[in-house]
Parts: sequence; C-alpha cells; structure tokens
Amino acid sequence: MNSHPPRSFPPIFCGMLFAASLALAQSPDPWSDAQIDQRIQKYRTAEVTLTITDAAGKPVQGEVAIEQTRHKFLFGCNAYMLGRCGEPAAETAYRKQFAAVFNFATLPFYWGAYEHQEDHPDADRLRRMATWCAENNILPKGHPLCWHNVAPKWLNDREVDAIERAQLARIEREVTTFRGLIDTWDVVNEVIDTPGNENGRNPIARWCQKLGRAGLINAAFTRARKHNPDTTLLLNDYRVDDAYAKIIRECLDADMPIDVIGLQSHMHTGVWSPEKLWQVCERFAPFGKPLHFTELTILSGPLKSHPNWNQSHPDWRTTPEGEARQAEQVRRFYRLAFSHPAVEAITWWDFSDRGAWMTAPAGLLRQDMTPKPAYHVLEKLIKQDWWTAPQKLTPDPTGQIHFRAYLGAYRLTAGNHTTNFQLNTPGKQTLDIKLP
Repeated sequence: MNSHPPRSFPPIFCGMLFAASLALAQSPDPWSDAQIDQRIQKYRTAEVTLTITDAAGKPVQGEVAIEQTRHKFLFGCNAYMLGRCGEPAAETAYRKQFAAVFNFATLPFYWGAYEHQEDHPDADRLRRMATWCAENNILPKGHPLCWHNVAPKWLNDREVDAIERAQLARIEREVTTFRGLIDTWDVVNEVIDTPGNENGRNPIARWCQKLGRAGLINAAFTRARKHNPDTTLLLNDYRVDDAYAKIIRECLDADMPIDVIGLQSHMHTGVWSPEKLWQVCERFAPFGKPLHFTELTILSGPLKSHPNWNQSHPDWRTTPEGEARQAEQVRRFYRLAFSHPAVEAITWWDFSDRGAWMTAPAGLLRQDMTPKPAYHVLEKLIKQDWWTAPQKLTPDPTGQIHFRAYLGAYRLTAGNHTTNFQLNTPGKQTLDIKLP
C-alpha cells in the first residue's frame, strides 16, 4: 500500500503552481471542456521514458507489459457504513463497489461516538475498518480529532484545563494507536464556528475561547505531529471564504504543521457554479499546500429546503430526474476540480443513501445498494478516462520504451520478472528500471 501523500508541494512545484494559477486566472474561460482537458493532460499525466535493464545491467529485449495499479490522485469517499449495512448481500455490494472505484476512505472518529464512555474507545471496530482499507489498497483517513460537535457528554462539566488535557490526550492516543495503519488525519474541524458553539457552552468552544482559534489549531496539530512525525495533517472547514483563508494564513505564518487544506462542499441546497468552484481553488492554492475537497455532496433528489442541518427526513428520496441531474453535475465537478493543479483529493459524502447524513439522497448508491448513474460516471472517469490502459511495448536496442501515462503506481512485467514503479510528477520523466 502506498504511503500517505506529501505534506506540501515541493518548492519547484510551488513555483509551477504559482505560474499556473497566474495563467489560469488570466484564461478567459478556465472551465471550458477544452481548457479542462488541456490542464488534465498537463498536470495529471507524464511523458515517460523507461530504460529497462536486466540483473546484469544489459538492455532488456523483447516485449514488456505496463499496467497501472493505483492513481496518485486521491479519489475518496467516507466509508461510514462499512460493517453496518445489515444483510450480508448489502454489505458485500457496498464493499465491492467502494473498492472498485476509490483509493481513499474517510473513517469516523467522532469523539462522543468513538468514546461514548470515558476510557472505552471503539478502537477495535475502527481498526477493522482501516485494515479492510489497507487490504484493498485504499488509504484510510481519520475524521476528526478535534471538533466541537459530537463532543463526549462526560466532558461537559469539566474545567477548561481538564478539557484541554483530555482533548490533547485523545489526539495523542489516536495518532499513536493507529500509527502505520492510519497516517492521515483531519485534525481540527470547522474551527471558524467553534468559539460560539452552543452559545459558548460547548466544552471545545470553551477551550477555544481560552486559546483562540489559532492557539487551538497550534496545540492540536503540534500534539499530533509530535506523536506521529510521518502523519499527514489536515485543517478542515465548510467555510471556504476569506475568514477561513485568514486563519490559514495566520497559522502558516506561525509555522504550524498544517500539511493539507481541507475544503468541504456540501451542496444540499444547490450545486456550485463552475465559477465558484474555480474561485475556491484559486483562493486557497496560493498557500502552497495541497487542497482536498473533503466532503462533497451533490443530491439526486429534491434540494434541501429546511434550515436544520441535524435533522433526519425519512421521506427525502432519490428520483429518476434527480439521478440524471446528479450524474451530470458530478461529471462537471470532478472534471474541473481534477484539472486544477493544487487539488490532490476529492472525497464524496456519503457512498449510499442508506445511512446518509440527514437521510438525504446523497449517495452514489441507492438504499438497496444498486448504483446510481453518478456512480457509473465516476467509475468511467476514474478507471477509464483517467486510467492508463494496459500496454505492451518493445524496447529499442538501448532498452528504452516511451509512453504517456496518468500519474500513479505501475507494474512492469518482462518475461518472468515483475517490478513496480511510481509516476509522481507531471511532464517529462526518465526512469531507470533494473529487473531483479
């Protein structure tokens, strides 16, 4: 299984990213199909030259086979119903269809649910979920380590210093316990809203009032980094506006260990226009950190009309017309986001209508686990349109082969010998492959 993504873009790529953003900002229509296709080829593929030699260092002759085994880009979804689908047939359908498309999964670490009773965390269940991900070449991410919502009730009556000790100990425990299995974490979630939550009576809100937003972020990220230096740490928020950008700038200027900027995009009330999606990418790209769309929702039924974001609506159902609309909106969103050089991941929210937040028709699967058209759209994009088809090539006398490929992990087979290699950088790449 591949390691976690890089903590930040390398300096040379940051320069490329700045130049790209400048050019993209000046483009008259960056969301046109032609511009999108051009950027995908530029930022998501490589022109590859492999020089293949045998164990003795001699150029390999005869046909070699190249096949892609994994995307570099993180195509994800929350996997909250894993192990909770009910009947075995539904569980099997959920797992099979999830693994067929995604290489990235968000797992639930909501503190009040994970540790309903103090000192009795639900670690075994989460370990089983993360292990299934690893077995299926899916990178797991824990969500979230610190959030004012779903705080444990046993924390409510404690003094602020005790709340702080408990929260930091919780972060230390999770990143230590799951190290090597889960090495990507949403550390702080929705900090813009934290100080005023429950009119300031929420325990995490009271801690945030003591430290300030930046102080809370610093304490949480510093503790996580200390106890797993190799982990990838995300700051996450639904506020994709200037308020979020301001706190990010404050934190990065203070050298806080934020590796990735998380951007929520729940579109229950209507899908973003291409202009808004592009503006969000351009607002956060200049920070030089990878961007993850961490929570993407596009409905396949009526749009949300009620003001309550915590209430379920059992009669909120998918419709044929809504499914057709969802499929087209999914295609447009993914193509545009995938074409932006700063975007490293897109995570869908939720995989199935069964168990979806607010019981909304937000899934790529219906209640009965059959796929909606949007699932097939994503499957085609991820595993066909943006996937390098298997190739059989014959090296020249120097042992070289040339091909264009999407970034990711590959397997090369020559005769009875097989080896793996990575394509991580767009543009021209020259690699030396020595067979065992």
